[in-house]
Amino acid sequence: MIQNNTACILCSQNCGLIIEQNESGHFKKIVGDKNHPVSKGYLCQKATRLDFYQNQARLRSPLRKKGDGTFEEITWDIAIAEIAAKLVHIRDTHGGTSIAYVGGGGQGNHLGGAFGSMLKTACETPYIYSALAQEKTGNFWVNGFLFGKQNTNYCEPVAEAEYVLIVGANPIKSHGLPKAPRTISEISKNPNKTLVVIDPQRSETAQKADIFMQVKSGKDAFLLSALLAYIIQNELDNKEFIAQRTVEFDKIKPHFDKISISEYAAICGIDEALIMKVATGIAHAKTFALRSDLGIEHSYNSTLNAYLVRLLFLVTGHFGRKGTNTLHTFLFPLLGHSKEPENGGVTTQVTKTKAIGKLFPPNVLPLEIDNNHPKRLRALVVDSANPVANYANVTAQREAMQKLDLMVVIDVAMTESAQVADYVLPARSQYEKMEATFFNLEFPHNFFHLRHPISKPLENTLDEPEIYHRIVSAMGEIPRSFPVLAAIAKLDRKFPDLKLLPLSLGITIAFKPKWKKYSLLILKETLGKALPYDYAKVAAFVWFAAQMYAKKYEKAVQRAGFKEKGAALGEALFDKILHSKSGTFISQHTFEEHWDLVRHKDKKVHLEIPEMLKWLDDLPIQTKAQDIENKQYPFNLLAGERRSYNASGIMRNPAWRKTEQLSLLKINPADAERYNIKEGDWVKCFSDIGAIKIKTTITENIPQGMLSMPHGYGYTYPDQDEQSIGVLPNQLSSLTNCDPLAKTPYHKNVKVAIEKIGLRPA
Repeated sequence: MIQNNTACILCSQNCGLIIEQNESGHFKKIVGDKNHPVSKGYLCQKATRLDFYQNQARLRSPLRKKGDGTFEEITWDIAIAEIAAKLVHIRDTHGGTSIAYVGGGGQGNHLGGAFGSMLKTACETPYIYSALAQEKTGNFWVNGFLFGKQNTNYCEPVAEAEYVLIVGANPIKSHGLPKAPRTISEISKNPNKTLVVIDPQRSETAQKADIFMQVKSGKDAFLLSALLAYIIQNELDNKEFIAQRTVEFDKIKPHFDKISISEYAAICGIDEALIMKVATGIAHAKTFALRSDLGIEHSYNSTLNAYLVRLLFLVTGHFGRKGTNTLHTFLFPLLGHSKEPENGGVTTQVTKTKAIGKLFPPNVLPLEIDNNHPKRLRALVVDSANPVANYANVTAQREAMQKLDLMVVIDVAMTESAQVADYVLPARSQYEKMEATFFNLEFPHNFFHLRHPISKPLENTLDEPEIYHRIVSAMGEIPRSFPVLAAIAKLDRKFPDLKLLPLSLGITIAFKPKWKKYSLLILKETLGKALPYDYAKVAAFVWFAAQMYAKKYEKAVQRAGFKEKGAALGEALFDKILHSKSGTFISQHTFEEHWDLVRHKDKKVHLEIPEMLKWLDDLPIQTKAQDIENKQYPFNLLAGERRSYNASGIMRNPAWRKTEQLSLLKINPADAERYNIKEGDWVKCFSDIGAIKIKTTITENIPQGMLSMPHGYGYTYPDQDEQSIGVLPNQLSSLTNCDPLAKTPYHKNVKVAIEKIGLRPA
């Protein structure tokens, strides 16, 4: 047996693992890595099943779709040449904006996405559609106004706080925090701490809470507004903090002064006295930290919710101190910053949807393709994503993509999106290549883990950076190799102080200015080849990131144990990252330095966002339409709940689940009785765009009028029947049922009806 250090790839925590493999490559034993600086040996039950990812039904050859809709195997050379020629033709005929890039990541697959930017450059397109834009762009947009840039982000140190608020999240099942189930349990048992949970259902985390605020589904904005209104109206705001660290409080105060707390309490379904108690508890706590997630990001008033949760810790002064929410650094940012359209920001060609964080929302993707607009999208390159299954309205997604001139999918498996593609390119798994995640979200210490491959690559597969390099080269942008620079890079590794490679690159680009746009690919083929591991070419990007990080945060990097200065500090940081199989801390900041991370010139938080304040003022009016009884679709469906054994589409084989083998629809006992539904009965659940057949389970944890079904089911897999595969919740979700600003889908508020159909699907 062979043991290797690596990490989990099933959620953003990426806990450290030690995996024991047999000679055939199967993962026989998976345990937590005690040397991992953050997870420290912890792992959840999902990580123990990762063999079902590594040894699933894999793609083993490039595929090309034939005229009859079936696929044929082709060589890499043919696939690359044909794809490159078609991309060039579409770009030169219709413009680069007729091409879009979809995905480019995953929970632990971020290096591929970084190199994917090189293909995007060659295609001359600004368009990236990603899961982040399906979830978090409202957050990013609000962060841009509050903190100065959309690519700022704050961490959620709930383990260190005296008073903890969990809203729109169920960490015991969904994680999102280090060692989440253990952390929540410890907070719950600590008599000196208070755990408050806001959720429409009594989740596993809510059952641990000291205070459970069972808000009406979709009414989070009213509850959050009422909490803020009570704090501001009763002068519980932290005036010293507000004066020292913020501006524009006088602009937001009148909007909360006029809120009727009793009226909002009635609307959200929470007793007014409980709102007063929680608001007072937050304001008087020594430390307060807040964790929020998809429950309010995929619900009504998504972007407004993002604004309100941030105001909750800002006006009470719980920001930038130990035990409170704090900004943090990235070794490399996950996204960029987009200007507003009126200031020159990019929009889509058809729907004129704006970019946020340089990303575009998947809800508008079919609308940008399926039309007769002369500037419509005509080509997609899809990497580590499955829009046909995982984006809203799978029918619209599939129909639109079948109308493209070109669709290329890069993946490890034959996904639903691959099934409608023109070309399918087999990638190496995340355990067959060097990889990393840029979810390094800690403060004051920050951490990074460059994962080394632990499994032999499947024959005839390539990693994504190599695929991109071959396509970009075939498009005529750059050569496949740079022999002179590669030779210089070997010398540079022996004598880095001489800066031979940086100087040579500067001279080369002076003569070949077009190559500057492809510097990551050049580094991969020069510096990457000179690194001490034969699989480490992609680590050249990490070298670049380490140099930039050390230059920007020199003192913080030195506090993490490095003595060097200047470029030598970047080299030392990179060397430590490269050789630390369990990952390493890369910086240690001070809390005073936290305020340098605010990107406004005055280093203060700017509280006023006019669009959000108008939204807040109009909130009662805007929600009236949502409250009108819908007799045709009387239920509110939470489409995509996280449970013990579901994950993203990365786990396709249904056999990976130890429990909950079938996709189950949760229903309240009173609603079940009304429809004569018994435990385990099957129902037809339908919305205005689609219908599914699903088995029911009856629980009092779901309120009346609400239903809940999990995500992570419904993926086709060889030799599996329809029942074991389950159903896709996105068969019911609409493209237009989304946030008006960020276009994030309202997956937690899908209007549906149900109809009992018997013990088994017809």
